[in-house]
Amino acid sequence: MKSSGGGRPRTVRVITGASGHIGGVLARALAERHGPRQVRAIYRKRRGTAADLDIAWVNGDILNRESLIAAFKGAETVFHLAALVSIDSVRAQELHRTNVMGTRNVVEAALECGVRRLVHVSSIHAFDQHPLDEVLDERRGPADGPHHGPYDRSKAAGEVEVRRGIDHGLDAVIVNPTSVIGPYDGRPSLMGQVFLDLYRRRIPALIAGGYDWVDVRDVVSAVMAAETQARCGENYLVSGQWNTMRKFAQLSQQATGVAVPRLQFPVFVARLWAPCQVFLDRSRGRRPLYTPTAVRVMAEGNRQISSAKAQAQLGFLPRPLAESVNDTYRWFDEHGMLDARA
Repeated sequence: MKSSGGGRPRTVRVITGASGHIGGVLARALAERHGPRQVRAIYRKRRGTAADLDIAWVNGDILNRESLIAAFKGAETVFHLAALVSIDSVRAQELHRTNVMGTRNVVEAALECGVRRLVHVSSIHAFDQHPLDEVLDERRGPADGPHHGPYDRSKAAGEVEVRRGIDHGLDAVIVNPTSVIGPYDGRPSLMGQVFLDLYRRRIPALIAGGYDWVDVRDVVSAVMAAETQARCGENYLVSGQWNTMRKFAQLSQQATGVAVPRLQFPVFVARLWAPCQVFLDRSRGRRPLYTPTAVRVMAEGNRQISSAKAQAQLGFLPRPLAESVNDTYRWFDEHGMLDARA
């Protein structure tokens, strides 16, 4: 099944999901390091924040295996970032199709094209968060039980597809970021929307919980290091530091001068209200942010996520949360995304 791809040296790096938040920053960093002609970016409908780059853009879809084979020919490395991120349980089938079947197509195409290395960007959600009183590192079991949410299960199952590829001779590694924030968030992402909603005073109350946030630029540095420094078959957790939503909101206020909500819902109230908020958001044509899944993640996410392995082997070094928050708002401002009418 594996092809040699000819005798010419391979130098091209291919990115799936280049139109996304991490993918766009990765495309920019790879073009700067290797030159734009050595970067091939796959897009489906839009090119995102990397659209201004003079790199090779290829129209493709991870659900179309033949389009991937065409895009992967002659590639040294494939960075697989295309995925569906959703905290909406009604999208379970779509999550499985994109994050599992799509990853299977990427793995099979990489094998067929003789790609030297696959760097698969997964998620912290591929791991079981429990027990919460123990450090969560790469030895933790997968989130593959019926009690796990559909997004978590899809990310764990996607990693199974990568390991099947490894069993067939693929050189692949897996990077697991926590919640990614930072500049170049043009769409925006779910967390990017929280930044904007705080600025526009669309969040009436906070939730008594928190999360581990990591800067997109630090994630990209780890992903690039994984191309040459990571060990085949290994996972690498890249995390920042767990902080409360209250702390996150305070940093938002310091960065923008816009007052954040004083009211904070206890978790049990947030759980009761979440289905109502989802209904209201959908009726207004807005993307639901405070879903039951989101409340569960903020209330039950592990607070002791260790990136020690990535720090030791990939040189990963996360920056302070305040720097990420400031830089995100600065980027939004420079690109006209803080318009209150938006």
